[in-house]
Amino acid sequence: MSLRHRNVPSQTGRPSAAGIEEEPYNIIPVNNLLADHPSLRYPEVRAAAAALKTVGDLRRPPYVQWRPHYDLLDWLALFFGFQKDNVRNQREHMVLHLANAQMRLTPPPDNIDSLDSTVVRRFRRKLLGNYSSWCSYLGKKSNIWISDRNPDSRRELLYVGLYLLVWGEAANLRFMPECICYIFHNMASELNKILEDCLDENTGQPYLPTLSGENAFLNGVVKPIYETIKAEIDESKNGTEPHCKWRNYDDINEYFWTDRCFSKLKWPLDLGSSFFKSSRGKSVGKTGFVERRTFFYLYRSFDRLWVMLALFLQAAIIVAWEEKPDRGSVTGQLWNALKSRDVQVRLLTVFLTWSGMRLLQAVLDAGSQRSLISRETKRLFFRMLMKVVAATVWIIAFIVLYTNIWKQRKQDRQWSRAANDKIYQFLYAVVAFLIPEILALALFIIPWIRNFLEESNWKIFFALTWWFQGKSFVGRGLREGLVDNIKYSTFWIFVLATKFTFSYFLQVKPMIKPSKLLWNLKEVDYEWHQFFGESNRFSVLLLWLPVVLIYLMDIQIWYAIYSSIVGAVVGLFDHLGEIRDMGQLRLRFQFFASAIQFNLMPEEQLLNARGFGNKLKDAIHRLKLRYGFGRPFKKLESNQVEANKFALIWNEIILAFREEDIVSDREVELLELPKNSWNVTVIRWPCFLLCNELLLALSQAKELVDAPDKWLWHKICKNEYRRCAVVEAYDSIKHLLLSIIKIDTEEHKIITVFFQMIKVSIEGEQFTKTFRVDLLPKIYEILQKLVGLLNGEEPDIGRVVNVLQSIYEIATRQFFIEKKTTEQLSTEGLTPHDPASKLLFQNAVRLPDASNEDFFRQVRRLHTILTSRDSMHSVPVNLEARRRIAFFSNSLFMNLPHAPQVEKMLAFSVMTPYYSEEVVYSKEQLKNETEDGISTLYYLQTIYADEWKNFKERMRREGIKTDDELYTTKLRELRLWASYRGQTLARTVRGMMYYYRALKMLAFLDSASEMDIREDAQELGSMRSSQGNLGGRSNGVDDVNDRSSLSRATSSVSMLYKGHEHGTALMKFTYVVACQIYGSQKAKKEPQAEEILYLMKQNEALRIAYVDEVHAGRGETEYYSVLVKYDHTLEKEVEIFRVKLPGPVKLGEGKPENQNHAMIFTRGDAVQTIDMNQDNYFEEALKMRNLLQEFRHYHGIRKPTILGVREHIFTGSVSSLAWFMSAQETSFVTLGQRVLANPLKVRMHYGHPDVFDRFWFLSRGGISKASRVINISEDIFAGFNCTLRGGNVTHHEYIQVGKGRDVGLNQISMFEAKVASGNGEQVLSRDVYRLGHRLDFFRMLSFFYTTVGFFFNTMMVILTVYAFLWGRIYLALSGVEKSALADSTDTNAALAVILNQQFIIQLGLFTALPMIVEWSLEEGFLLAIWNFIRMQIQLSSVFYTFSMGTRAHYFGRTILHGGAKYRATGRGFVVEHKSFTENYRLYARSHFVKAIELGLILIVYATHSPIAKDSLIYIAMTLTSWFLVISWILAPFVFNPSGFDWLKTVYDFEGFMNWIWYQGRISTKSEQSWEIWWYEEQDHLRTTGIPGRIMEIILDLRFSSSSTGLYTSSKCISGSTSILVYLLSWIYIFAVFVFFLVIQYARDKYSAKTTYASWISSRVFLRSSQPLGILLIAQALRPMLQKFRLIWNAVVSLARLYDILLGILIMVPVAFMSWMPGFQSMQARILFNEAFSRGLRIMQIVTGKKSKAMSKLKMKEGHKKVHGNLKLLVCGVEISWRCLERIC
Repeated sequence: MSLRHRNVPSQTGRPSAAGIEEEPYNIIPVNNLLADHPSLRYPEVRAAAAALKTVGDLRRPPYVQWRPHYDLLDWLALFFGFQKDNVRNQREHMVLHLANAQMRLTPPPDNIDSLDSTVVRRFRRKLLGNYSSWCSYLGKKSNIWISDRNPDSRRELLYVGLYLLVWGEAANLRFMPECICYIFHNMASELNKILEDCLDENTGQPYLPTLSGENAFLNGVVKPIYETIKAEIDESKNGTEPHCKWRNYDDINEYFWTDRCFSKLKWPLDLGSSFFKSSRGKSVGKTGFVERRTFFYLYRSFDRLWVMLALFLQAAIIVAWEEKPDRGSVTGQLWNALKSRDVQVRLLTVFLTWSGMRLLQAVLDAGSQRSLISRETKRLFFRMLMKVVAATVWIIAFIVLYTNIWKQRKQDRQWSRAANDKIYQFLYAVVAFLIPEILALALFIIPWIRNFLEESNWKIFFALTWWFQGKSFVGRGLREGLVDNIKYSTFWIFVLATKFTFSYFLQVKPMIKPSKLLWNLKEVDYEWHQFFGESNRFSVLLLWLPVVLIYLMDIQIWYAIYSSIVGAVVGLFDHLGEIRDMGQLRLRFQFFASAIQFNLMPEEQLLNARGFGNKLKDAIHRLKLRYGFGRPFKKLESNQVEANKFALIWNEIILAFREEDIVSDREVELLELPKNSWNVTVIRWPCFLLCNELLLALSQAKELVDAPDKWLWHKICKNEYRRCAVVEAYDSIKHLLLSIIKIDTEEHKIITVFFQMIKVSIEGEQFTKTFRVDLLPKIYEILQKLVGLLNGEEPDIGRVVNVLQSIYEIATRQFFIEKKTTEQLSTEGLTPHDPASKLLFQNAVRLPDASNEDFFRQVRRLHTILTSRDSMHSVPVNLEARRRIAFFSNSLFMNLPHAPQVEKMLAFSVMTPYYSEEVVYSKEQLKNETEDGISTLYYLQTIYADEWKNFKERMRREGIKTDDELYTTKLRELRLWASYRGQTLARTVRGMMYYYRALKMLAFLDSASEMDIREDAQELGSMRSSQGNLGGRSNGVDDVNDRSSLSRATSSVSMLYKGHEHGTALMKFTYVVACQIYGSQKAKKEPQAEEILYLMKQNEALRIAYVDEVHAGRGETEYYSVLVKYDHTLEKEVEIFRVKLPGPVKLGEGKPENQNHAMIFTRGDAVQTIDMNQDNYFEEALKMRNLLQEFRHYHGIRKPTILGVREHIFTGSVSSLAWFMSAQETSFVTLGQRVLANPLKVRMHYGHPDVFDRFWFLSRGGISKASRVINISEDIFAGFNCTLRGGNVTHHEYIQVGKGRDVGLNQISMFEAKVASGNGEQVLSRDVYRLGHRLDFFRMLSFFYTTVGFFFNTMMVILTVYAFLWGRIYLALSGVEKSALADSTDTNAALAVILNQQFIIQLGLFTALPMIVEWSLEEGFLLAIWNFIRMQIQLSSVFYTFSMGTRAHYFGRTILHGGAKYRATGRGFVVEHKSFTENYRLYARSHFVKAIELGLILIVYATHSPIAKDSLIYIAMTLTSWFLVISWILAPFVFNPSGFDWLKTVYDFEGFMNWIWYQGRISTKSEQSWEIWWYEEQDHLRTTGIPGRIMEIILDLRFSSSSTGLYTSSKCISGSTSILVYLLSWIYIFAVFVFFLVIQYARDKYSAKTTYASWISSRVFLRSSQPLGILLIAQALRPMLQKFRLIWNAVVSLARLYDILLGILIMVPVAFMSWMPGFQSMQARILFNEAFSRGLRIMQIVTGKKSKAMSKLKMKEGHKKVHGNLKLLVCGVEISWRCLERIC
């Protein structure tokens, strides 16, 4: 036992306060330091607790009785009115942290029984660092009265304790860190007065805080501010009100960024202040930033990007327009144009554009932020005004100066000296204009000066920077170091250089000639209205529009290309993918043990290694390990302690695999490292490495029969595994023979003598001269037979004797080169004394008892080595096991930080938010079948066939006889097995608890002495022998009620623990699951509550935090944050802490609020956030302490505050669709994150495996943001907040966490919709605006194109298609295309490049490129190409095109109208068929309507364009557009199981018609009624503002414009191009609509008599192409039209009719493909091809497994409905066809 682990004194006779010991504790019984708890063995724990007891001579609180056991936190609570459980919680929090920090002190303190002052000082500085910055920013003197010269540890503990008590009880106020700073500032001031024994000025008595008493802090401070937040949230009407009308968390927090919080809010809080919502006067409005719904916010936030793009486009057009195409080379033409003085002067117009864009920016700033102006923000108003004035002055000045240049030029008729002087005047103005940019460039080159200026709080610096950026507490000092600066600048210089070169030569320049021809085209016979008089400007504009749109977004393509290349290079330098499979692992396994020792085992001399020399030695050591220099395995062979440690770790990993059922019992024996038994003198490598090596050695010996010993052995030793196989086989055979032959027999002596002769010959290098080497194969065959007999179930001793006699005969009569006579053999002891008395070996053999598992295990291993004739590349069989082993082994050859001892590692917590998802699948869930007869259990058994087989094998080993027992005695195990393959809480908990298991094992290995290791290895072997099975368990410290089934807390290594490992692991790791409604689930006795209790029972380190609602009477409800655990002593759930809340937790977004309430129960220096759909692996948990060491290393100029962790998507094998999503997600979380972190330095927080610096985030707003709607993508705002506050986010790929993703198209689409909506809200947020302005230019580009820019550019691709098609429609219908037909080839050739770019994006190739690169890096180039080809065959481009539409729709709609919301995807197994109605509901507005619109445009263009008469030209121009249309219509059915099943199609159509006509009731949902769905689809329009409605109406007018074009091109009004035609078309529509209203009224009154009339009116109405536009406009004007019931009912009826027709149009191709033979089976192959490779019998799953009789019965019932539905379908087809015929 370590000297640090002292025995605690006995409790006998201990005087204690009554009831203290009985209090339940969380991790450490802090109130009872004499308890028998392993954590209390550490003197640091007792030292920290004792430090809190140093109340000493502090003035005692009045009015309460002081008790002896009270400490500093009790003292604070009694003075300031904190809750008792808050004090208990923070007491344990502080003791744990201080103890852990003291353990890490280097060098250790002289007195380990007292708390070192350095520990307290560091803790105070880190925890209160944000408070100190806040005070400095506001110019306030800090109330932390501590002198570094005279440290006062007790006072520091009081400050730290006060802050933690404030934070622990602040509830929702924790999202507002500066609000907490304000509270702490005032309370610290009162604390100082108490400590300094000040007197109250009013009473003359000793000073007392303004608030004291029971719950005084909650009621007097927290609740008033909470009520204000709640009032603001209520005013938002669940987030549907515009953001500018109510204050969110950020607004309220930023109120404390100004001095007015001191003058207005005061202390104690002035409840009459305008800050509070309940005050009578006008309350404070938005603070710091106003969010408004407009696309202009994209320009506001990233104006520098748009300025760059606009200026280059303008310059490129000017230069290209003046180029002479027939002179010289391409570059020569460019330079000749640039030499022209006319071109040079025209290029000066870019400064007019620049100044104009500055004016636009200033106007947008003033217009959008006008509501921030008040009496208290006069400076802001003045700055806005001056910005507008300055921008106006500049644009006027540039216009005047530029005009003067051309006036002088025109006057002199040449570029005279006077004209040049005018140019110089303009250039002088340009220099003045560019001074701010030049200064910014200089500061960019010297980033540390910029950081100093921004971080300094001197008023002179505020004054200097006031003009360029407003005063802000965040966003200061964001510049990176010079090296990082160079790296990401170089990256973007290459990207921009490539983009602009491509844009000039292949976008702008090809468009110049057709533009000139079209511009100069005369006598155009316009058939439509001619805009811009007699000019063709509008046509030229339409020609350029798609080009400009692609120009604006194609940086996204170049970014994807360059980021893929850079990501691959960074990955190569990080040594990713060096071990890709088991074959490559075999080559490096001999270095593997040393790599584990080097990376996972702590070495003190390495921990203290600093300086270049030590780093160089470290790098050399890693090179030796990576490439085997110095044969490191030789060290392992000579060091049995290191070998045993390696064996313990490796075998524990394999055992974890077996517990997860991804390897079989047989594979465990092949993979494990056995203990060093049977006197084997070499490393006993796993069997899968030694297979076939013995045969190869024998063949070498046969070939080198005449070679000397030394040469033969040299050839064998070239392969380490071969050498070990030979030696192990020899030693094992020797031990085996001596074991089965009785010791006191002559036969035993003969065997001993014979082996002694062999040993002597080997040592004397005379083996080949003494024995016949060519006879070795024959001896090998006989020994193989012997071992085979012993390996049988019941060995036959007689046959064993016969084999032994055969061996003896060969060995004595044939094996010696020199034949020996009987006398010689007798003399040498190789014959019995009396050979004739008995048969040799007849009575000398004694086989071990069958219960000797260890013996027969070694026999099996020897049999495997002797008999295997292949290299066993397929071991293990399970692909997941192979992947995990390969990744783990490869990661150990990467650059990991050195691991500290577990005692010295950073402590950490894991937190998982949970609401009501599945915990463990119930029996009913597993057995219930879908309509196709498929149960979840059957599906899992089929998908995971090998794991199911391994599970049954394990259950049989545990005692079951038949499979039926799985559903009775082993039902719990069965449910867990299924749950571990879904996205359940049980799976997540199991994975996270691997940390606990790993830490216990590592703590044992850290403290175990050499003797412990040697003895424990033998003890472990004997224990396993006595158990007689794999993975057996003992009733050790961790065993409670057979918990091995879930927690895996016990293992083979756990039998060796000395007792302290348990306490060490608890001090270093805590797992908190935030089960928000667990209390109500318990009250309702829901199954989730029971399963959560079971999880607590099985996992000792698991804690559950939930919000408890207690009805206090009189209609009031009290809310509490509660933490519970399972007490194994009491055998029940116990409540640990109960902290009262000011009200309901959920004010903003649910998930971050849930995390926030549970955050106070986490512990440690770091917290890892894990989602409900994640998993972890034991072997990865071993590397956690290495990862945490990254917090102590600089990455650039800062230490990290978020450690990004790699994810593995484990749902990719379910279907091809899941594979597409998995591949896309994998490339994002690996290569994408890698590049963002290095070199771009803009990685944020995108998901939930990341590890946060807990105390850094604790004092800066937490690990997410929770404002309603605006923070719907709550995770990424933690990254935004981290970057803005000067944090650093890194990414590390030597450790991974599992993650599940959605596997069905509907699930994926809902997820994409949520993410796209979240990005739409991000565009409006203050975080994005500040990052866009505060980051330097190149980091701003990285930030834009990897966050909101990606979604914006996706939307731009769709807009390009619209712009191109509507532009071609105008050119075709107006007659311009016909007039310019002779020159159209040039135009089409120019557009070809643009369309090709759009097609590249549309196919998802720029999304696929990172996948290909990452596959190439980690799996090999050929496999990557094959995967890409397979993806294309399986229609991945259709999926990516469809997903692109989803993202574009929801992103654009959210910015315009709002409507972002959380969309639950279900996370279930998707194998059932989704009905047509469900698909229609999800995709009608986002895809189907738009696809039909584009399809109709393409048809109209084909019928009206003279160019379309050439089929090849038409196909070339519209191929990509047709691909998009087809993808958007058919993707939901192609990727829908049984999507082309005829019977299901008929049923779907019937269900669709029922849904359309069902009116619905009060409780009806959108799944049941079309009308309810139709209203829900307009929810975003109900809450949109007037600008949103206007924009919606403008967009909808495109339908009427196309209608006008069709009218003007028709015969009836041919020749009229007046705009009046447009008005006449509307008069016609109005007349028809009036007729429709009459019919509607008649139908309402005489419903039985007006069917035919209604049909006629509908037919008349549908002959126009405008009704869809009218419908959309009517929806936008819904608040006004709903007042007129008759009109609104007509709109609803018309909408229903259009949805019927739209549904029929979509159903027609689906029905046709369902009717055609072969489509269903082909679709099943496409959808489930990946699952086919896993052995999935997919046709049985898709079509059901029910009996044929049931299928026939179903078919008969179905056919009765088919005929009626067919008639309706045919009728619908006829209607649709006639409508199309009319349009065409």
